[in-house]
Amino acid sequence: MADDVRSVGERYFDAWTSGDFDGARSLVHDDLIFRGPFETFERADDFFESLRRVGGGLLERAEKKKVFAGGQDVCVIYDFVAKPPVGSSPTVEWYRIRDGKIGEIQIVFDTRPFAALQEQ
Repeated sequence: MADDVRSVGERYFDAWTSGDFDGARSLVHDDLIFRGPFETFERADDFFESLRRVGGGLLERAEKKKVFAGGQDVCVIYDFVAKPPVGSSPTVEWYRIRDGKIGEIQIVFDTRPFAALQEQ
């Protein structure tokens, strides 16, 4: 079971970070709950509207460091490397899997590099 949960989390992460937003969307529930430092969503379509802007416009690459899985939880630790002037931000995404899809995402990251966007 842990392998299945881990597989869902890793497939989702690999999809969105490579720009395959449709593939990533197929791995989450419609009633996805997302919590992050800048935004909160309770519908997958609203979340993906934001994710497309971030993943398609700001992300240069994601450098995956470690993946942990246990029970229904998957945690991905990575460096979010953004296009200049932002640079790199250490990031953790925590996925809660329900019925084979992601039902909740919580993201934690160092917001300081993103201050450069406010200065433009």
